[in-house]
Amino acid sequence: MATVFNINTGSHTPIYAQITHQARHAVLTGRLKVGDQLPSVRALAEELVVNPNTVARAYAELSREGLLESRAGRGVFITQKRKVFSRAEGWRRLEPQLHALIGEAMTLDFTPEELREAFEEQLGKWKKTKGGE
Repeated sequence: MATVFNINTGSHTPIYAQITHQARHAVLTGRLKVGDQLPSVRALAEELVVNPNTVARAYAELSREGLLESRAGRGVFITQKRKVFSRAEGWRRLEPQLHALIGEAMTLDFTPEELREAFEEQLGKWKKTKGGE
């Protein structure tokens, strides 16, 4: 399996969060599909040159979200995502990220219209990639 993870050690985002974000993105865009096997914790840790506990933490979070399934003796696989969070909980988790993004953008003097355009552009890219266009 070609690696879908690209870790930036200089980022302010923790490495485990980079792994979880990139795994979610790979599933949403179709780079990873239901049934695809991910590398073992040890193999991915060696490949990314990170502590195995970091990979284990990322895999545990993705499992809690219902995106990964661990099969004893066989490995870790992408699974059909179960709805784990209610809509209200989803918004509760998303709101701080939106607040931080908008705050950063306003600090950098972007206008609300520029933010809307950027959001629409990025959303369009995700839709195109997911749809295989």
